[in-house]
Amino acid sequence: MSVASVEAPVWAHRTPRKRLMLWAGWLACVALFVWCWERMTQRTIWAFVWDAPNAAADIASRAFPPRWSYMERLWAPLWDTINIATLGTLLGIAMAVPLAFLAASNTTPSRLVLRPAALFVIVATRSINSLIWALLLVSILGPGILAGILAIALRSIGFIGKLLYEAIEETDIRQVEAVTATGASQGQILTYGIVPQVLPSFYGISVFRWDINIRESAILGLVGAGGIGAQLNSSLNMLAWPQVMLIILVILGTVVVSEWVSAKVRHAII
Repeated sequence: MSVASVEAPVWAHRTPRKRLMLWAGWLACVALFVWCWERMTQRTIWAFVWDAPNAAADIASRAFPPRWSYMERLWAPLWDTINIATLGTLLGIAMAVPLAFLAASNTTPSRLVLRPAALFVIVATRSINSLIWALLLVSILGPGILAGILAIALRSIGFIGKLLYEAIEETDIRQVEAVTATGASQGQILTYGIVPQVLPSFYGISVFRWDINIRESAILGLVGAGGIGAQLNSSLNMLAWPQVMLIILVILGTVVVSEWVSAKVRHAII
């Protein structure tokens, strides 16, 4: 038998066993999706669903044109919304920065106690939505922008703390070793070896979080935490759809402006 007559092995991307497991996985995903869909829609009144386009068209016809004369009553709540986002972000930064250094494995003074505690606080604050924080704080402090500021701050701790401590852990060890070789103290190592490396990330994270908080603070008034959301809630309760449309347009414009400002600031400082 010649060498040429020997058939070369045929390459396959997956073995028959892997292909069977892949199809079984897809089948399991489809079955899970069908089961979840049945669970979620078992109490759905489908007559309302089929009538939804007509209801949406009716509300839209009532909402146009927006009531532009109502704008004079929105300037103060809009200013409150911006203040809630800004002050909440600053307060969140003040609490998140120490937590980030305690949570980072290369800067924490205690891996057994302080690091797990800091990580727990970061995870806990990130797991609870700002609207839920606002509900709790309104129940404790009463309605007003203070509850909104604290809700934004608590929500920001987890976001800023997580991204910042990951940036701290990713710092170049060679720069830290160079500062250490000069006989620097731990504070000097932190100041000259780590902080300069994480400052660009810190600026970007802070501005990005402020941009997100502008969006979130706009709805906190729905639960009594102040801002333009309170005006939105009042207009919805009165079925004043032209006012609702105007408020939605104002929120949209505010978010667009904050996005532009955020992009410009990040481009300037990073």
